[in-house]
Amino acid sequence: SSPDEEWPEAEKAEKLARGAALKWASGVFYCPEKLEGLGQYRRRETQRNSSIQSRLKSTVQSYLEGVSAGLEQLRSAAQEVQSVCQDLGAAQWALLDSADRFRGLQQMRALMAEHVQLASVVQVLPQLFSVHEVFSHTLQLLHGQHLLEAHAELMMMEHLRDDILSQLHLRGLSSAQASVLSYFSGLQELNESLAKQLWDIVGSSLRLVHKDPVLFVTAVRIIEREEKIDDTLLLEATFLPPGRPKGWRQKFYDVLQETITEAHFHAACIDIEGPGLARHLAALQKGIVSELRVVKDLMVQCVPAHYNILSVCTATYHQALTSHLQDILREDLDKQALFLLLEWALRVYHSPEMMGHPDLLPEVDISALGPLMSPELVDQTERKYVVKVKASVLEWMQRTLEVEFKEWFREEEPETDHQGFFQSALPVIVMQMLNENIQVASLITDSLQQKVYNMALEELEAFLGRLREALVQCGKEHQKDRTIPKYYVSYLLAMLNNNLALSSSVSSLHPDTTCREVPTSLRAALDRTQKKACQLLLEDLLLDLQPLYLQLPSRKWLSGSQLVSSMCEVIDKYAKNFSRVRKPIFTLLLMESELLVASQYLRALMQKKMVCKSEEERGQLCDRLLQDATQLRELFCGLGLDQSQQSLEVLFALRELICLNDPALLSLEVLGFITKYPDVSDEHITTLLDLRGDVSKEVRHMVLEMMVQHPQVLPESYRPIFSTILVPAPELPFCLRKGKCA
Repeated sequence: SSPDEEWPEAEKAEKLARGAALKWASGVFYCPEKLEGLGQYRRRETQRNSSIQSRLKSTVQSYLEGVSAGLEQLRSAAQEVQSVCQDLGAAQWALLDSADRFRGLQQMRALMAEHVQLASVVQVLPQLFSVHEVFSHTLQLLHGQHLLEAHAELMMMEHLRDDILSQLHLRGLSSAQASVLSYFSGLQELNESLAKQLWDIVGSSLRLVHKDPVLFVTAVRIIEREEKIDDTLLLEATFLPPGRPKGWRQKFYDVLQETITEAHFHAACIDIEGPGLARHLAALQKGIVSELRVVKDLMVQCVPAHYNILSVCTATYHQALTSHLQDILREDLDKQALFLLLEWALRVYHSPEMMGHPDLLPEVDISALGPLMSPELVDQTERKYVVKVKASVLEWMQRTLEVEFKEWFREEEPETDHQGFFQSALPVIVMQMLNENIQVASLITDSLQQKVYNMALEELEAFLGRLREALVQCGKEHQKDRTIPKYYVSYLLAMLNNNLALSSSVSSLHPDTTCREVPTSLRAALDRTQKKACQLLLEDLLLDLQPLYLQLPSRKWLSGSQLVSSMCEVIDKYAKNFSRVRKPIFTLLLMESELLVASQYLRALMQKKMVCKSEEERGQLCDRLLQDATQLRELFCGLGLDQSQQSLEVLFALRELICLNDPALLSLEVLGFITKYPDVSDEHITTLLDLRGDVSKEVRHMVLEMMVQHPQVLPESYRPIFSTILVPAPELPFCLRKGKCA
């Protein structure tokens, strides 16, 4: 192959260089004036080529020298490798010649190992022969409570046994281990005896550290020795002797915790009735504080710091108390016991009288142990407590109600306050009972106080319902015999004062002094009780007025009688009784009495007992209405009821209807009447117009048409009058002919 084919890059480079040179030359010598510098350009390029060629020669010479040195080194290395191969071959032949001699050394090695084993056995033979003697001596030491010496010998025997077992294990002689274990079987008895004494000491540790701490310290030292042996064996992890790890430190904690639990917490042994639970909790409080003092001041000094013995004991008491309280709460406890447990767990336990005692702080810290009673258990216990309190409150309220109505049948009036108002002890007893329960609950938690407050309002509302039922029952008995109770009206007035006292004081029960709002349902129950008592009073007033109302309207009444005067006497007698209630109720009773008088007067006029036969009678009726209405209005004004609060104005308006001379103008008069009294119906108007006796069918029809065209809407502040009055049904004509019976 040609040089160009072997070095295509060189050919390409030469072509590029020639092209670049031609391009440069054509650019330089393009102009004729540039040809003058041709010699100068030739000299410069000649110098440049000479410099490049000298550098190339120097580089090639250096490269050739390096290649020569490398070849020389490779030649020397090859000679040395050949020499090493020859030496190795000679050594291989020498080893092959000595193989038979090495087989003899193998037998010598086995004999040497057997010799070492026998030497070891010879060394431990005296110890093996004295094992049973050591067992007996160790047992004597244990009986004499020389625990450290006994444990030292026990450790020595265990070390001997474990060393033998380990050797057997390493040589795969597991079948021989049973014989060794049988030979050292006495170790198990010694271990159990030592452990029993240790746990007895730990169980009595709180007493021993106070009287004889040496024995307790000895037990702890033995436990720590065993822990170190356990740690070492577990760390090596090659062979674990039987009975390891013993875990005596954990057993120490278990025995200590079990001792504490057994000493104090046995729910089955507690008398939870009466003061028994209080005595038990007081004993727990005293015992736990006393024992924690001993742990803090004495036991801590007898054990290593990493035992954290004070924290362990504190956590043990805390957890045991938690379980103990749960066990007690599973019983059916009364309200005193439930309250005592809540107070003890939520208040006393954290107080300076117990876990916050100055002698225990700051080392004893129960903040990280969680609550003694979980929030769920506290809520459950509070609900149980509220149920028990509710039953007690219900019983007390029922008894109070029975005593209250028993007093109604006495032969004397109810008590009066310093202002002469009737009253009884009922509101004081009820409010004191509820308030005491709410205040007692506030000593525990705000949530319990709120629960008891809600219960108190519910029970008060239920009590008001039973009170109304009792009022109704008493009212029925009074209607059967109005002499029983003798002071029926007075006790109803006392009940109104009591209800007012309850209404004004119920807001004071609220736990939050800034929020005195009374629930709507309770306010409604108080209003219903007030209305029921007022209703019974008005019914009693109506019973006295009813015989008088039956006498009107009549011809005798028109001609002039003392009928309304008698009414005024009855009303005045009741008003004097009404004055024994406080003003808001007194005013309400006057207004209701006045409305009752007006509506009953209208009802009597609408009974269709009389129709005016002449204009003269209509005049007499108008005069009588004016006199009666004026007399009644003056009576109520004199009693303190303002004229604007009275409903008797309806009688004056009715008089205007009857006194109208021209019946054709009745439509306008009736329009004014229904505008003033929008609850009047067409039946009422028809019945009232019948009193005139001169209203034709056409006029009546025109009036009714006018009422249809002008429907009325009751204003919000309007006091209904006519809506409570029923118009008697008209008599149906007898349609059959009169004839003799067959």
